[in-house]
Amino acid sequence: MTFKHIEAFRIVMQTGSMTEASRRLHTSQPQISRLIAQLEDIVGFLLFERRGTRLEPLIDGKQFFQEVEKSFVGLVGLEVAASNIKTFSGDRLAVAAMPRIAGGLLTQAVAHFKRLHPATLVTIHSGAAGTVNTWVSAGVCDAGLAVLYGDDVPGMRVETLLDMDCVAVLPQGHRLAAEPTIHARDLDGEDFVSFPMGSSARERMDRVFAGANARPRTVLESDLGASVCALVGAGFGTAIINPLAALEEREAQGLVVRPFVPRIAIRLALLLAPDAPQSRLVGAFTDSVREVIAHAEMPSTT
Repeated sequence: MTFKHIEAFRIVMQTGSMTEASRRLHTSQPQISRLIAQLEDIVGFLLFERRGTRLEPLIDGKQFFQEVEKSFVGLVGLEVAASNIKTFSGDRLAVAAMPRIAGGLLTQAVAHFKRLHPATLVTIHSGAAGTVNTWVSAGVCDAGLAVLYGDDVPGMRVETLLDMDCVAVLPQGHRLAAEPTIHARDLDGEDFVSFPMGSSARERMDRVFAGANARPRTVLESDLGASVCALVGAGFGTAIINPLAALEEREAQGLVVRPFVPRIAIRLALLLAPDAPQSRLVGAFTDSVREVIAHAEMPSTT
């Protein structure tokens, strides 16, 4: 007994006609007749009574049809299940980032992902860098977005999405605002808003200033790019920061944004738990992030 036998029998039962069954199955009427005859030989009893061109199902045929329909209901259920798996229907995706990225790039990526996979529930979490790392490593979140100032995050699988250079941000009217490029030595003695001691960003910047024999005067510290930009905009000093934060805050805080030399290379990266299995769901979300980045128009720093 093959699926072709059952399929032919089912359509004949539904239509009462071998001719109609052959049309629906895109085959010949003699082929349908052969399949029904073979099926009757296989099951060992007649399924239909022939009345001219019409077929009347016998009692045994009707009982067999009931069992066939039960099997087809199961097949339909498998089709639905396969479709749900393919489209991530009913799945949940939790992603995290620091507030600036969560409210900008991450939100755009989630919107892009939802347009492609509307039946997936996505939750966005935001927190400090250490908190994002903890959420991802503990499995609370499936993935995280972070700006990395140093090497890979210990205990985390990292996929680089975008390479960037830090920029200098200054308040309007600053004596260096007219300069096309800010050099480390230009900030010697300047009031400076920095990242907290011990952070990878602070360590990178301190090394750069030491190499240029420059000593900016740190007056404030913050681990949030938006806060750094707000403090600079309020006139408390200058800062070196990632371009995503600087360029998004430029208009709101009235910042002057300039390239910084020597180059401080950083990257936007996707954080994944090292022991997490490869997931099509996370892969599809990563594709959405890359698509948003590829089509983003980064403002000029001048």
